[in-house]
Amino acid sequence: MTIYYPKSHYDKNHRSEVFPLLKPFVKGNDFTDAQRVAMYGVSDQDFTIVDDIQEAEVCILPMSWNYYLSTKQLPVALEFIEQAKVVGKKVWSFISGDHGVKHPEDDHVVVFRLGGYQSKHRSNHKGMPVFIGDYLLKNNLLDNYLPKTYSEQPLVGFCGQANGSKIQAGLDVIKKGCFNLKSLTGLSFYEPETLVPTSHLRAQLLQRLAHSEAIADQFILRAQYRAGVTHGKDRHQTTLEFYNNILESQYVLCVRGGGNFSVRFYETLMMGRIPVYIHTDGFLPLNDTIDWKHHVVWIEPDEQHKIAEKVLSFHSQLTAESLKVLSESNRKLWEDKLRMKGFFLTVSGIIQNN
Repeated sequence: MTIYYPKSHYDKNHRSEVFPLLKPFVKGNDFTDAQRVAMYGVSDQDFTIVDDIQEAEVCILPMSWNYYLSTKQLPVALEFIEQAKVVGKKVWSFISGDHGVKHPEDDHVVVFRLGGYQSKHRSNHKGMPVFIGDYLLKNNLLDNYLPKTYSEQPLVGFCGQANGSKIQAGLDVIKKGCFNLKSLTGLSFYEPETLVPTSHLRAQLLQRLAHSEAIADQFILRAQYRAGVTHGKDRHQTTLEFYNNILESQYVLCVRGGGNFSVRFYETLMMGRIPVYIHTDGFLPLNDTIDWKHHVVWIEPDEQHKIAEKVLSFHSQLTAESLKVLSESNRKLWEDKLRMKGFFLTVSGIIQNN
C-alpha cells in the first residue's frame, strides 16, 4: 500500500496526535524496519511512503483533526484535502482522544475515530481500534491462554474503576453538562457527549451480574482509573492483576469510559476472551465486515437490566470445545484485523472495492 502525506504538517512535538499508521515511519532516520516491526507490527514492505501524490493509493493528513483545530491550522488541512481532490485521491483523517471534535462533512475524507456516536455521523466516519501491545506474546503465554475450565455457570471478570455513588454520578453528569454547554454555544470545538455517568453505569451492571445466581463472577473494583497508578504502570502489581483477571475469566464486562469506546474491549479480544459489550451507540471497527455479535455478548441500551440473562443465554449455546474455538477465533480476529497492519490493509481493500 502506497501512502502520501505532506511532510511539512508533521509536528514532532505532538507525536500523540500523529496519524497512527504514520507513527512507525516518522520517528527518524535511525528507526530501522526491524524496530518498526517489533514495536508496531508493520513493515515498509506493507506500507510504502511515496513523495509523489500521484503514486499514492491513499493520502493521509499526518496530524489529528484535534491538532489542526487547537493550533489554528485548519486552513492548512483543508488546502491539502483540496489538493488530493484535484488528483482524485481519498484523504484519511482521524480524531484522537476521548472526545470527538467537530469535523466538516466531506465524503472525500475518511474519518477514523475511537469514540463518538454512530447515529450522529455520516458513513465516512469509521471506527478504529485502540492499538495495543500483545501481552500474551510478550509474556510467553501463547501456548497456554485458552480457557482451562468449563461450567454451566458463565464466569465473568472485571478489574477496574466502578463507583456506585449517586452523588458522584450526579457530579459527573453536571460536569458533562458544562462540557456540552461549551460545545453547543461554540466555546469549544468538541462534540457534545451523552449525559451518562460511566463509572456509575459499570457499578450498576456489575451489581446486576453479582446478584445473579446463574453467573459466577470475579470482580476487582478500583476507586480510580488504573488504581491511581501513573508511573511504571506496565510492571505494577495492579496491571498484573488486571491481565490475570481477564485470563482467568471466560467473559469480561466492557463498558465505555470517558470516551464512547472501551480499551478493555480490545484487551479482552487480544487475550482470547469474550467481551460482554455494552452498546452505547459507539463505533466498532469494520462493522460492515465483522459479525460482532458472533464474537461478543451484545447488550443493547434497553437490555442492560437483563445483562445476566443475556450472558447466560450466550453461554448456554457453547460447549467446552466451542468455548475454546471462540476464544481462538477472538484472538485471531484481533491478530488479523484489529492490529495496525491488518486493520489499515483491510480498510484500504474495502474502500478501493467500493
